Amino acid sequence: MTCMAAAGAATPAVADSVPVGVPLDAVKTTLGVDTPRVATAVPVPVVGAPEVPVHHTGDLLPSPLLPSMPITTQLGSTLVGTPVPNLLGDPKTDGEGSLESPATDVLARTPGAVVGAPLTMPDGSNYGIPNLTTPKLGLTAPELVGAPSALLGLR
Repeated sequence: MTCMAAAGAATPAVADSVPVGVPLDAVKTTLGVDTPRVATAVPVPVVGAPEVPVHHTGDLLPSPLLPSMPITTQLGSTLVGTPVPNLLGDPKTDGEGSLESPATDVLARTPGAVVGAPLTMPDGSNYGIPNLTTPKLGLTAPELVGAPSALLGLR
């Protein structure tokens, strides 16, 4: 039995980030001062497929044994604006300061593990019995790639 979606039904969408406005109106009404405006986005991490382990000639175990996992997200755009009164000591020079950061993609990879077996491949000179060897153990380095930037302004 198959299930069919109703006509016009909305399908769920995957968002890179969720926009968030920071409510600071209560501070303005309570203290009577101009408050900054803050708008940003909360990143939503998306886990990708792990890298495929590869079998190398002469190794009993695949490499890496524990693959690294890629995680991508988008740092949403952020805007912070605040009034700057009496910039040069004169009310005519009131302005607004701003800090703006555009959206940027970020990729992170978890560390992986490389493990070598304590046995060699079957040895023909030893009647096909594997020899003992020193096991290998290592970690792949975690990775973080992104290019966030910001622009500071005064109007």
